[in-house]
Amino acid sequence: MDMFCYQCQEAAKNEGCTVRGVCGKTPEVANLQDLLIWALKGISFWGVRGRANLGIVDPETDLFVAKALFLTITNVNFDPAVHVAWIEEAIQRREALRERAQAQCRALHGADACGDGLPEAATWLPKTYDANVLEMKGQLVGVLADPDLDEDIRSLRELLIYGLKGLAAYTEHAYVLEYTNDALLHFMQEALDATLDDSLSAADLVGLVLKAGEMGVEAMRLLDEANTGRYGHPEPTQVNLGVRPGPAILISGHDLRDMDELLQQTEGTGVNVYTHGEMLPANAYPAFKKYPHFVGNYGGSWWHQAKEFESFGGAILMTTNCIVPVKESYRERLFTTGLAGWPGCPHIPDREPGQQKDFTPLIEMAQRSAEPQALEDGAIPAGFAHATVMSVADKVINAVQQGDIRRFVVMAGCDGRQRSREYYTQIAEGLPQDHVILTAGCAKYRYNKLDLGDIGGIPRILDAGQCNDSYSLAYIALQLKDAFGLDDINDLPISYDIAWYEQKAVIVLLALLYLGVKHIRLGPSLPAFLSPGVVKVLVDNFDIKPIGEVEADLAAIAVGA
Repeated sequence: MDMFCYQCQEAAKNEGCTVRGVCGKTPEVANLQDLLIWALKGISFWGVRGRANLGIVDPETDLFVAKALFLTITNVNFDPAVHVAWIEEAIQRREALRERAQAQCRALHGADACGDGLPEAATWLPKTYDANVLEMKGQLVGVLADPDLDEDIRSLRELLIYGLKGLAAYTEHAYVLEYTNDALLHFMQEALDATLDDSLSAADLVGLVLKAGEMGVEAMRLLDEANTGRYGHPEPTQVNLGVRPGPAILISGHDLRDMDELLQQTEGTGVNVYTHGEMLPANAYPAFKKYPHFVGNYGGSWWHQAKEFESFGGAILMTTNCIVPVKESYRERLFTTGLAGWPGCPHIPDREPGQQKDFTPLIEMAQRSAEPQALEDGAIPAGFAHATVMSVADKVINAVQQGDIRRFVVMAGCDGRQRSREYYTQIAEGLPQDHVILTAGCAKYRYNKLDLGDIGGIPRILDAGQCNDSYSLAYIALQLKDAFGLDDINDLPISYDIAWYEQKAVIVLLALLYLGVKHIRLGPSLPAFLSPGVVKVLVDNFDIKPIGEVEADLAAIAVGA
């Protein structure tokens, strides 16, 4: 096989992509990503031991590991040259840590100490940083590198790594806004290092997986604090879906600091700004609503972008993941920034300390490009994060006690291309009138334009925001548990019907498991990286189940099963 990748929901045949990624990832990039992850394990080997035993700390390298994990998330970066550069820096940072650790170790324990029995990931050096050489090494250290490895151990290691990738994304977003918790960075290294340890049992790895969930809750809490601390708590907002005359920029992804700086730099230029995909929730933040040239949202979820970016006509900014193969018709209009990248697309460099990113090339492209073509009109509601919902908690609790609201259904997570995801639209349409949907993430695009009405003024679709805003949904559930005087979160009238696609959804799932949530439906398919043995553990301990037929699932949801 040319590659092997099964980290996302669209893994070919629900087994793994072996020729080319369904996402558009080439074998070259897939193998380079495998090598980068392996190099991060080597950094982590020295980072963990340096901190624990030798008093060696390297905050820049700690953050580098998180960023590099984020780089390998599905649909973030497809540029081989970028991956080569990151691998080279990873090896250099690992060697710097190794030299410091071994020097300190020799000083403490003698000349012959600290050099034996080291894993190859902690010592390997390439003869050259030629992409072909690195790719060949990547083929040797990927997921299937050890054919004799117990399938449950492999599955748990990969589940842990994919959870770490999601954890890294949310942590990086918080760090960009200068909200930090180094315990998150240290855990990432501890977990990566653990995947090199053949002495760890399946039970040990299950414990680390749940610890990743705990760290996921903290990362989402930290990011929520960062976003609301900088930009205010989201407010209930009717988001415009139409277009306005004039040149325009479409911004997609998850990075609110990019959104903030773009709005500042486009003020007074005559350029309008629209959100796309996961940036939709930005429309509900008070700090952004003050800009008259912030028009609303254009289009739907990430997988529609090829058609929608063509229709848009203006300049486009991808701030994080969710890039699909870029068409030549809009390639020169599509800019990437941060960790996002596509070969041949212009890239906005990172901000220098104390300065903003310079979006001048993007703005100039918008000014000489066509106006957006209308796709639809009307408006959709957004802004129902935890502060909004809890501000009317008495009303919500009363509606439950009076029987007006009989059940909440958490339908958070990701959208995707497969027709099987029509299931989520059909579930939303089929839910009884006394059921309220709690959502976050791009999964909402399957039903957020449906007219489902309200219950006593409470909308039947409460959109908390981006996938990281799943914290809001967990927070609301915990607050309701306390308000109703319940001991177990599973005694609440809440069902979970989660859609997943990539690794940020994995950390959300692990966070829910850490919080003790049971009876989660997960679809449209169970992850290919879960072995039968690991699935059994999840079923036995958490009653995780695949989605089924719509009518059967609707009946089960109605009774909390």
